[in-house]
Amino acid sequence: MPTPPAVEIEAIGHCYGDLRALDGVSFAVAAGELFALLGPNGGGKSTLFKILSTLMRPQEGNARICGHDLRCEPAAVRCQIGVVFQASSLDPKLTAGENLEHQGRLYGLRGRALALRVTEMLERVGLADRRRAPAETLSGGQRRRIEVAKGLMHRPSLLLLDEPTTGLDPLARRELWSYLALLRERDGLAVLTTTHLLEEAQDCDRIAILHRGRLAALGTPAALTDEIQGEVLVMEAAAPDRLRQRIQERFQQPAQVVGRQVRLERPNAHEFVPALMQAFAADIRSITVARPTLEDVFVHRTGQRWSAENAEAN
Repeated sequence: MPTPPAVEIEAIGHCYGDLRALDGVSFAVAAGELFALLGPNGGGKSTLFKILSTLMRPQEGNARICGHDLRCEPAAVRCQIGVVFQASSLDPKLTAGENLEHQGRLYGLRGRALALRVTEMLERVGLADRRRAPAETLSGGQRRRIEVAKGLMHRPSLLLLDEPTTGLDPLARRELWSYLALLRERDGLAVLTTTHLLEEAQDCDRIAILHRGRLAALGTPAALTDEIQGEVLVMEAAAPDRLRQRIQERFQQPAQVVGRQVRLERPNAHEFVPALMQAFAADIRSITVARPTLEDVFVHRTGQRWSAENAEAN
């Protein structure tokens, strides 16, 4: 019998009063896949995370976790998932080992089996030497690794992480992501994480980009950026709407205004720069050309800047 997907959601919808937080979202996560829910603040990531972690029931649509119906079998779902929330769940006065012991007891582990599992998990996250250290004395990255270890104490098939690198320095972020990749490769564990950081999503197997409750894009990082043919040319201008119109009239080149920028996509866009500067040097404050990124995918799909969306939501 084939292994069921770690996550299957179909037409999930959820509202808070008049605010539609999720609107017909559908996708699947394969067993052993490292999957990111990517989106700016307010995109719907947190609502979907709460649904997948059984904290809320979806108002519309269906969801299955490792073959179990989320509505009808929440207890079975909880046995299959490990959850690491954005806010810390560690007791700062307990040691690293005691935090794991407490988590293990919640899942029925006792005696020698519990002690062995705590030892195993501390070794796997590289903190065996910190077993007796109070959680409040650990670094941010070490505390995050203990959080992950807690989520894995009962050997789940799916690990859910909500913005797992919040508050970590760049080195601790890289270490955590390296460990998540190791979990997938070594144990076949499926990992679904939410993030608003583009560079983190770039390292995942596949990405679902959420925007205003809807699925804006779904695919591998390479496939998503490859859908933008050629290069992305971005111009800063005092009057971007006028510049866009003049470019389209002069060169029959489609362009897009995003904030104070004029953006266009075309093969070998760098070769187009001299013609633009010759025609509109007085209108262009700066001009850059680059290969497409996930931020460009977001702009391409939604027509809005990533940074502007974050600022608007905060």
